[in-house]
Amino acid sequence: MAPVSQSRQTVIISGPNDGNVSVGFTEKDMEAWADFLPPAHNGSPVTVRFVNMVLDKLNIIHGLRWDAIREALRDCNNNRRPVCDVLIAKGEDPTNEIGAFFSINPKVYSHPKIPEGNGRVDYRTYTPFVIVKKDQVLARLRPRKEGKPGMNVHGEALPFQTIQPAGVRGGENTRTEGGLILAEINGQMLEKGGVLDVKDTLTIKGPVGYATGNIIFPGDVFITGPVSDGFKIYSLGSVTIKQTFDVTDAVAKGDMKVSGGIIGRGRGLLKIGGTLKTKFIENCNAAVRKTCVVDTAIINSRVWTLENIDLGDRGLILGAEICALNGVRAGRIGKKEGRASTIRCGVDFTVEQAKEKNNSLVKSLGVRIRQLREFIDAEEDAENRGKMMEELGRRVSEQQRVTEKLGELLAKTVLNENAVVEVSGEIQPGSFIEICQIGFPVSEPLHRVRIRLEQGMVITEPLC
Repeated sequence: MAPVSQSRQTVIISGPNDGNVSVGFTEKDMEAWADFLPPAHNGSPVTVRFVNMVLDKLNIIHGLRWDAIREALRDCNNNRRPVCDVLIAKGEDPTNEIGAFFSINPKVYSHPKIPEGNGRVDYRTYTPFVIVKKDQVLARLRPRKEGKPGMNVHGEALPFQTIQPAGVRGGENTRTEGGLILAEINGQMLEKGGVLDVKDTLTIKGPVGYATGNIIFPGDVFITGPVSDGFKIYSLGSVTIKQTFDVTDAVAKGDMKVSGGIIGRGRGLLKIGGTLKTKFIENCNAAVRKTCVVDTAIINSRVWTLENIDLGDRGLILGAEICALNGVRAGRIGKKEGRASTIRCGVDFTVEQAKEKNNSLVKSLGVRIRQLREFIDAEEDAENRGKMMEELGRRVSEQQRVTEKLGELLAKTVLNENAVVEVSGEIQPGSFIEICQIGFPVSEPLHRVRIRLEQGMVITEPLC
């Protein structure tokens, strides 16, 4: 039973031994509850007529529940026992008016579900960041909902209230049109104080690890902590890392700056569309479209660039394979007890890598073609011979296409005859210098030297 206001409770009494009804009301007279009391001795039972008199006297006219009343009367009169807490009338609550407001599109928060059971889960693929695309719907306008007055059991109208939800509104890099808040750019959506902003920079205040997942972002990325091994970074803008970068797989369309240095553990792959600036590169493969500036050392790494590699007057190249279209500047190349390095300058590494790839493919296709011809000669079953002949035709055609592609790459070979290798300290014997595909093996220590091409020959000259 709902709480009944004792101050409003009313008892209607007929004769002293007659049955009667006790009625009470809930707050705001929204409900009327009754106790049906049986007659005593030879008293009269409670009748429908008597109930109507009670209802009329108490002005209960709305929301009457006659089925419950009649059931209570039968039970009370037939069984001569009280029937209590019977809801005899119920009013209607008002329906509040809700003003129009923008609510966030739940789809912007959708992430892949973590599978149930014992299946393996790569938590690196889950991210707490909300990344949105240009023109994506961030929020929708919820139209105003009209209110409706309520009514208590006395038929009195109860006014409704007008509620205005806080909602959200568009902020930086958003636009509002057609009842929608849309992203103006690709980026990270942030909600603060009911304002939706889309930022073209993703700032991670701390390390990259399982708390962040892999970083895949359409703009600039700024990371204040280290990047752990095993996590990928893909950015269509620039990447700035204030501590050490333990690279596994990273792509930056713009520049990359790593204050703490880059560690690749032998398998790390780095692709940068702009410049690279870092403290050191160790056990890493890095392809850089523009200049690569390294403060201290490139060790046991392969680094390619379409411009320069600059380690200043003190930087060390040790056990590395370097390819730079315009040249290399370093303090030292090699150590007496260290692995030798190879420095190639004056060539476009992208063309050279494509040539290597196609050369390998031509060789592997040649091996398969020879095998097929041997199998065909030894095969007696006509059906099997036919299948191998079909495969042989496909392989020969593929080899011809790759050979043609290789010829196109040879024609595209870019040579920069002005490429220079400058070393302000020492180059150790065993190092190999190549300029425009002309090799120069270092057989004895060289000090403060410039190596360049002159009339088709690699020459050395003192560095001023």
